[in-house]
Amino acid sequence: MSLRKALKIVSATDVGRLRDHNEDTIGVDAELGLAVLADGMGGYSAGEVASGIAVAMLMTDLKAALAQKDPQRTTRNGHDPAGVTVLREGIARANASILLAAAGQSQYSGMGTTLVTALFHDDRVVVGHVGDSRLYRLRGDAFEQITRDHSLLQEQIDRGLLTREQARRSQNKNLVTRALGIDPGVAAEIHVHGVLAGDIYLMCSDGLSDMVSDEEMHLALSSLRDRLQLAADHLVRIANDQGGRDNISVILVRVLQPFPASAGFFAKIKSWMK
Repeated sequence: MSLRKALKIVSATDVGRLRDHNEDTIGVDAELGLAVLADGMGGYSAGEVASGIAVAMLMTDLKAALAQKDPQRTTRNGHDPAGVTVLREGIARANASILLAAAGQSQYSGMGTTLVTALFHDDRVVVGHVGDSRLYRLRGDAFEQITRDHSLLQEQIDRGLLTREQARRSQNKNLVTRALGIDPGVAAEIHVHGVLAGDIYLMCSDGLSDMVSDEEMHLALSSLRDRLQLAADHLVRIANDQGGRDNISVILVRVLQPFPASAGFFAKIKSWMK
């Protein structure tokens, strides 16, 4: 089913104040309910190449794969919904493609990218991420980070070596422990969350989260929830006003109404007979 009437998706990206080119890449498909954001790493244009490969491949692969599968139908392993399997396989293929491109051209050696992606279907969202690009959720007045960073700072927080406030002031913010394009095997973290009408999902690169506090993000989304594009642009502006030390990318998804999967004729009859 088309999700255009159920979801409003907007985005914004900016080079920031200090960089001379943008290594972030974003992709959205409102029809499919898919949003992808990648933050590239590497010298010269290599980071831009890595993030571009990741987003282009995932958008293409997921669209093709989901056209043949119900994202919530259980796969042959008996556990994972098809959307989870398709996302995991798509991330693995993107990782392999980045490694292949780097091996073939010396100027791309060592390039990589973080990734966060969200696939909406049947009043749920499948969230996959690698690295420190994030997904937050505003539900009512509760704002929380849904993803957990794959970073040295997060590991230090988990071990009690740093507080979150100390981590915000650290100079080691960009040391990720997972990324696409680094190793042949990539451990993508994938979870499924229930979705409610009125939810707003914020996906961002660390160019936003390093410069703008969770409290400032919360205030911006709460104040501008009915003007979503303005909210995205405002968040980018805050990051730039507070230094803009990196590229800044934002995707916002607002759930306008429930979007349950439509049941087939025989499935409906079966449910009536229960």
